[in-house]
Amino acid sequence: MSRRRRFRSPSWTASLTWKSAVFLTAMCCTLAALLGVLVHTAVTRQTVDHAREKALARLEVVTDAYEAGEPLPRGSGIDPPGLPASLRALAAGGERGTVVADGPHRPGDPDGQGGPAMWAAGPADGRALATWTDYSHSARTIGGLDRAIIGSSLLAIAATLLVGLFAVGRVTRRLHQSARVARRISAGDLDARVNDPRTARPVRAQDEVAIVAGALDTMASTLQRKLQTEQRFTADVAHELRTPLTGLSAAAELLPPGRPAELVRDRVKAMRALTEDLLEISRLDARTEQVDLAVHDLAPVVERVVRASGTDTEVRVNGAARVETDRRRLERVLGNLVANAHRHGGPPVVLSVDGAVVSVRDHGPGFPAYLLDGGPQRFRTDGAGKGHGLGLTIALGQAQVIGARLDFTDPPDGGALARLTLPEYVRFDDGDSGGNPGQDGAPEGTDTPDGSTEDHPHAS
Repeated sequence: MSRRRRFRSPSWTASLTWKSAVFLTAMCCTLAALLGVLVHTAVTRQTVDHAREKALARLEVVTDAYEAGEPLPRGSGIDPPGLPASLRALAAGGERGTVVADGPHRPGDPDGQGGPAMWAAGPADGRALATWTDYSHSARTIGGLDRAIIGSSLLAIAATLLVGLFAVGRVTRRLHQSARVARRISAGDLDARVNDPRTARPVRAQDEVAIVAGALDTMASTLQRKLQTEQRFTADVAHELRTPLTGLSAAAELLPPGRPAELVRDRVKAMRALTEDLLEISRLDARTEQVDLAVHDLAPVVERVVRASGTDTEVRVNGAARVETDRRRLERVLGNLVANAHRHGGPPVVLSVDGAVVSVRDHGPGFPAYLLDGGPQRFRTDGAGKGHGLGLTIALGQAQVIGARLDFTDPPDGGALARLTLPEYVRFDDGDSGGNPGQDGAPEGTDTPDGSTEDHPHAS
C-alpha cells in the first residue's frame, strides 16, 4: 500500500504578514458580525414593539366598535382571511396577541398575498376579532439597516486590514533586515550592522524589533572584536616564533650526525611549517590577500602539483579548460588536498581534471562527519592524531580568495572526494583567426606545453 502523502502548505503561508492578515480578517469579521447582530436585534425589537403597540391600540378601537354594534373600521374583521392560524387559535382561547405575517390578499398581487403586516387579534364570541396594519415600511427599514450594517462592516474590515498590513509590513521589513544582516554575519561579513534608527538614541523608547536589532549589532561588534583579537594574537605568536625557529634550525644543522639530530631537525621543520600555516591563516582571516590573476592551462598546473608533492598520485585529464586564476594559490589548494588525501585517506589517490573542475579522490575511510556538516575546522582532525586540521582550512580559504568553490563529499562507494570548481576563462575576440593562441603562441602569463610558465608582469 502506498504511503499517503501529507499535504504541505505553500511557503508563503508561513510569513508573519499572511498570518497577521488572516488574524485581522478573522477578528474584524467576528467583531463586525457581533456588532451587526446586536444592532439588528436592538432595532428590530424596537421596531416590532412599536408596531405591536400600535396594533394593540387599534385592536382596542375595533373591539369598542364591535361591542357597540358599530361597523368595524377598515383593516379589521371577524376571522378575516389571511389571519395566521396561531393567532386565530390564541384569540379563540380568549387571549389577545400579535404576530408579524403576510397581510390579507390584495387585488393585483401576483402571489395572492399582501405585504408584511402586523396582526392583532382578540376573542369575540368564540371567534377571532382581528385587525392588521401595514408593516412593509418597517420591514424595509430593517432591511436597509441590515444592508448598511453589511456594507459598513466590509468597509471597516478592508480599512482595518489595510492599516494593519501596513503596520505589520513595517515590522516584517525590519525583521527581514535583521535576518539579512544575521546571514551576512554568519557568512563572515563582521562589518554588517542593522543600524536601526530607533537604537541611535538610548533615551528613546524602543519596540521589540529595535531591541533585537540593537542586540544583534552589539553581538556582531563583540564577536568582531574577539575575532580580531584572536587573529592578532595568532599572527603575533606565529611571527614571533619565526626568529627563534630560524635560530633553532641553524643550531640543529650543527648537531653531529645521528638519530637525535634527525629527530630535532624533523621537529623543527614541523614547527616551521605550522608557523607558516598560522601566518597564512591569519592573512586569510584578515581578508588582506591580493590576487594575481592570469590565464593558465589547467592540466600543466595539476601535473606540476603532483610532481612537487612527490606522492604516488594518479592524474586523469578529461578535456582540461583554461582558467583565470592565481596560479600560486591554486597550487597551494591542490597541494593541500593531495597531501590530505595521502595523510588521512587510503590509496589509490586520483586527481581528475574535467573542464574547470579538479577532483581529488582517495579510497580511505572518508571525511569525518563534522567536516561534511560544517566544513574543515582548524586544530581538529580525526586522522589518528596526524596533522593539525590546517591544511583543508587553508585550502578552503585560498579557494575563496581566487573565486573557486571547494566541496567535500563522501562517494557512495567509499572514500573521500574534494571537488574544486574554478572560474573558466572565456575569451572574447572579433572572430579573427589570427587571434588563435594555438597559432600565434600562448598568451602572456599562460603555461607552455613543456610545463614552464612564461613571464607575466603580475605573476607571483
